[in-house]
Amino acid sequence: MTDLHDLELLLRSTTPLLLIESLEEPRIVELFTRLALRLGAPAFCWTVTDGLRRVEYEGPPQRDLATPTAVLRHIKATTQHGVYLLLDFHPFLDDPVNVRLIKEIAQGYDGLPRTLVLVSHALTAPVEVRHLSARFELRLPDRNRLLALIREEAQAWQEAIAGRSFRANRDAVAQLTRNLLGVSESDARRLIRNAVRKDGAITLEDVREVTRAKYELLSPEGVIGFDYDTASFADVAGLDNLKDWIERRRGGLLGAGDAVDRPRGIMLLGVQGGGKSLAAKAVAGQLGIPLLRLDFGALYDKYYGETEKNLRRALQTADLMAPCVLWMDEIEKGLATGGDHDGLARRVLGTLLTWMAEPRSAAFIVATSNHIQRLPAELVRKGRLDEIFFVDLPDTAVRREIFAIHLRRRGLDPERFDLDGLAAGSDGFTGAGIEQAVVSARYAARAAGGEPTTETITDEIGRTQPLAVVMDTQIAALRAWAHGRTVAAHRTAADGEASVQEQAAGIV
Repeated sequence: MTDLHDLELLLRSTTPLLLIESLEEPRIVELFTRLALRLGAPAFCWTVTDGLRRVEYEGPPQRDLATPTAVLRHIKATTQHGVYLLLDFHPFLDDPVNVRLIKEIAQGYDGLPRTLVLVSHALTAPVEVRHLSARFELRLPDRNRLLALIREEAQAWQEAIAGRSFRANRDAVAQLTRNLLGVSESDARRLIRNAVRKDGAITLEDVREVTRAKYELLSPEGVIGFDYDTASFADVAGLDNLKDWIERRRGGLLGAGDAVDRPRGIMLLGVQGGGKSLAAKAVAGQLGIPLLRLDFGALYDKYYGETEKNLRRALQTADLMAPCVLWMDEIEKGLATGGDHDGLARRVLGTLLTWMAEPRSAAFIVATSNHIQRLPAELVRKGRLDEIFFVDLPDTAVRREIFAIHLRRRGLDPERFDLDGLAAGSDGFTGAGIEQAVVSARYAARAAGGEPTTETITDEIGRTQPLAVVMDTQIAALRAWAHGRTVAAHRTAADGEASVQEQAAGIV
């Protein structure tokens, strides 16, 4: 099946009004030109700058029909059947005269078939004509079509640069076609063309650049942020229970197996600065898949209905990028109900729950929250999300590992430091606090003309109040709530003893 075939079926179905939301305007005009030639029916194209013109052959436009009302009156009065493409007509749909003219043209279709095709980046049909309209979406290119685009652009480059041969890495071509899935044909061709013309080759470096450009195309409003190279996130201390849970579900998270039992997502609850964001990144790093961050601040729009539309586009982007991790940071800021924007929050929640309930791609939600009590019960109940993990402050063993990681990242040998002493002396510190102690110790040592030591790091720790002291009341309340309601993300000593006892008893 092709776009041309689908359009022909729509036109033969006697639909008087077609709505096409797309940025691929030239491609749409070309499709209708080919369709007009195939069917032997006239097709016209209107713009506010040029007026009305035939699309099957070159000819001067009717500039006296450049105003929207004038062209609609002309179409209503004409006795010639045909297809009329009205480009960027959306600003004129608020005019009741234009809406009435569209309705009368559509209602007169049985007597004289004139099909109006509204083409724009965003379209909402007036209520009066929705029952007379149908929507059409251009197909996104599949892998075979993307391979054809690569061949076409490579051949064009070779013809333009006579005497030079095109080079292509087979793995790079395979990755490129896979990574460009979900992009429109026009954008895919442009990205491929840029990669080919840069050096006459398709390389793994081209794949990385094209993929970054694709992310920007999919979310130009900034609602979704992307982090494609997530390997660095895998080196995270602690979180053993969370890591084990993810590893057991690796196949389902990567899109393998039955979609019915595919993991939906998890909630990470914890104190501010306790490492929830790092845990969300660690999930993507462990699986080696892209991390998408949903920004609720950029999501909300002052115009009615736009916020929900922004969310639907963001979720559609996640589906196109799957398998991926969709990170919703501090989700209560976007979905908490009971405030001044309760109605909007309810609509946003409904949009999200509908997406979660429908069969979908391997886009895995990782939501983080500081105040889970503010979230609606519909979201946190079992069946919506698979599990709630509590990210507590790191214990002694995890703090020891955190020190080792941050020392290695800065080219320092952890064996030269008393890690046990540092871990014992940093009780109540978060991972971020430990990192800052290492950073401050490096600056202090450099000022003295040396390298950091256990003593310099210990001095920096002593100058800082740990989070467990600064937020002792909030942490105690959060721990009390999480006990019995959540699963600990970090493995405690008690967990380890229980695991040994279960193995000895033959339970696991």
